[in-house]
Amino acid sequence: MENNSGKKKKTHLIDYRIFAPALLIVIAICIPLVIYEQRSLEVLNSIFNSIVNNFRWGYLWYAIILVAAGLFFSFSKYGKVVLGDPMEKPRFTLFEYASILIAMGLGSTIMRTGMVEWANVAIDPPFGVEAGSTEALLWGNTYAMFLWSFQTFAVFVMAAPAMAYILHVRRKPLFRISEACRVIFGDKFTDGFGGKVLDVIFLISILSGAAVTLGLGAPIITNNLSELLNIEVTFTLTLIVTVIWVLLFSLSAYLGIERGIKRLSTLNMYLAGGFALFVMILGPGIFILNFFTETMGSLISNYVDLSTYTNSLNMESTTRVESNTVFWFAYNLTWAMLHSVFAAKISRGRTIKEMILTYLLAPTLISWIATGILGGLGIQRFLTGDVDVLNIVSDKGEMAVIPEILSSLPLENVALVIFIVIATIFLTTTLDSTTYTIAAYTGTQNMSKSEPPRTLRIIVAAIITALALVLMRVGGLPPLEVVSGLMGLPIIVLQLLTIFAAKKMIDEDKAFIHNVRKKDEPQDKKRYSKVDN
Repeated sequence: MENNSGKKKKTHLIDYRIFAPALLIVIAICIPLVIYEQRSLEVLNSIFNSIVNNFRWGYLWYAIILVAAGLFFSFSKYGKVVLGDPMEKPRFTLFEYASILIAMGLGSTIMRTGMVEWANVAIDPPFGVEAGSTEALLWGNTYAMFLWSFQTFAVFVMAAPAMAYILHVRRKPLFRISEACRVIFGDKFTDGFGGKVLDVIFLISILSGAAVTLGLGAPIITNNLSELLNIEVTFTLTLIVTVIWVLLFSLSAYLGIERGIKRLSTLNMYLAGGFALFVMILGPGIFILNFFTETMGSLISNYVDLSTYTNSLNMESTTRVESNTVFWFAYNLTWAMLHSVFAAKISRGRTIKEMILTYLLAPTLISWIATGILGGLGIQRFLTGDVDVLNIVSDKGEMAVIPEILSSLPLENVALVIFIVIATIFLTTTLDSTTYTIAAYTGTQNMSKSEPPRTLRIIVAAIITALALVLMRVGGLPPLEVVSGLMGLPIIVLQLLTIFAAKKMIDEDKAFIHNVRKKDEPQDKKRYSKVDN
């Protein structure tokens, strides 16, 4: 088997046995969605609503279980296992490492949910609260923070220990889910049809999710550009924005983690911090600080309630909170394996505890701050009557209200430009990480020793872009978004398998004894070599 794969490495950049079936299945799914968009959307929504009604409890408990699993791995003997040589330092500093994980974990979605999710909830609040009331506003921002909290990032990171272990400790050449599960199913399954099925499921979820993200991220930029330049939102404008994104994330993916993804991620942290200060100084800073404090108190007091809220006693209808929470966890599951694979790739030299806790804490903290500032700005503008946020969201949609809120600030054009730049970089870092990960996953080179070839990164970027543009043009994105949510179901199985595989591999190798940092031995001061082909 090894000889055969060795021959393939010389002739192919990409493993077509898993990439081609995944791409063809995504295209096959998209064709009926495009031809019968409205009917497809109705059927898919009906399926999804059925899942929400019947398995709402399951998604909530699953997210809670993953948090518990993360804490178990972090604070047990497994947490001290070093992902690589215990005598060498991590590849990135903690700030660089956290910045990359934040940029990957949040993406441009934080700009949208932070700004307007509170309005969606205020219009349709939980717990019998009156719509549009001050209590509903508080619940809205509390819920927006809850979306970006421990359950979400536990979903993203808990397959990472297994993937990082096979790459940095066992140094397996193929960086795949099937390889991580070899310890469970054995060689025959892994090298045969079963292993290919696992890898194809992973790629289907990532390819469809990437296309949806590129398509849904465009309105965040185009609506603000429309306000800034006083032009209409057209497909041509969307195409221009998409092309710019493609150039950015292709260049970043081409340059690699060190020179591309890391630099963009750290740059965006500084830009986001500057924008936060801009809003606080020129906007209602005192109100934001007061409201942020109150929202944090509400979140802490009601965290368990939101984590387990199913609205079971209301037999006739659902509210925004319970239906959106299930969709949120389901949609995040489609990205879970991608986040874990990428986190595993950049975690060389980190312990399992450092990897998990950094992913649980750093993005959560940043997202709470972002939601507090952006949500606080919007709510203050609504309360003072400067922007009729709830009616705009109800009549025109949430994307339309974002430029209205930003334009209420002094130096409105500056605010719009900075917001557009930050959102663009956030989406770029998400997509270049996606491109890089797919290239690493489908490549035929030894990923424990090298980076995916640059040519392959560009090919993957081109495929994702073409798929997204076609769907945006012909109207297939809304149903594909629901399909992406449905893909979360098989990902749950993959995730549970990798969690079990991580424990089994570490136990077999007794890595909690042999692959840990020795307190009485100095660490090698040399950093890992930065391979970036």
